[in-house]
Formats: sequence, C-alpha cells, structure tokens
Amino acid sequence: MQNKVQVHTTINGEEVDFLCEPRQSLLECLRDNLNQTGTKEGCNDGNCGACTVNLDGRIVTSCLVLGVEAEGRQITTIEGIAKGNQLHPLQRAFLEEAALQCGICTPGFIVAAKALLDHEPNPSEDRIRWWLANNLCRCTGYDKIIRAVQKAAAVLQEAKA
Repeated sequence: MQNKVQVHTTINGEEVDFLCEPRQSLLECLRDNLNQTGTKEGCNDGNCGACTVNLDGRIVTSCLVLGVEAEGRQITTIEGIAKGNQLHPLQRAFLEEAALQCGICTPGFIVAAKALLDHEPNPSEDRIRWWLANNLCRCTGYDKIIRAVQKAAAVLQEAKA
C-alpha cells in the first residue's frame, strides 16, 4: 500500500482536506473520500464526460485527473451548481425539457453546459453541440439536451435584463 497524500482544495466553495493515494483519480476521491456522489463514473477512461467537473475554470473529466492534482485548486461539481435548495436554471431546464433518463450523463452535461454559459451567455445551437461534444448520452439523444441548454441561456439572459 502506498503512502497517502494530504490534499487541501476548495470544492463547491468550501475548503476541504482529504487523504488519497497518489494513484487515485479525482473522481475516486470525490466519490469515495468526500461523498460527492453526484459526479458519476461512466467509462473511467475519459471518453464519456459523465464525470466532468470544473477545475480552476476549465472543464475536465475527473477520471483522468489525479486527486493529488487538486492541491490548492478550485473544483465545482454538480453539487455546487444549485444554490442551496434553489436549482440553477440549467437544472430546471433539464427537468422541464425531459433532457435526462437514466441520469448517469446528466451531471457532466450540466457542469459542461454551465461552463459554456458562463463563458458564452448566448451560444448558437452549433456552438452548444460543439461544446458538449465530449459528453455522451446513450438514452435521450441530444435534441432535448440542446433545447434545455438553449432554454437556460434564455432564462439567464432574461434575468440579466
């Protein structure tokens, strides 16, 4: 058994310390060490996007990032998207547009879509499709997901007006 490493990071706005093995992925640390189970394991090789989190303002597949790489970094998971009990407009839009079925891919899509809307508040359909191309869904197809992102963008734009 390897020596564990202490990691100090900020997850969803809260400073956190945890121990992990040097070989453990950030996904494993989030789910197994920190009980942040909203981030899902899909393929565990970086191809599906189910485990997408925001790491220092960039979306990453947490299965391909080592937990020790979280040292001193800012991480936002799906648990950090809502404000308390108030769903983010993306989360509401996913529900209203029925843009989910089994739910494995949903957290990754929402985290990635939020990063897009933070970066580009009024993206075109093509831009949404391009931005979410690393996230795979085997249940819904993509039209409902795209409509949900468009709806959330409109709601966010209206709130700013």
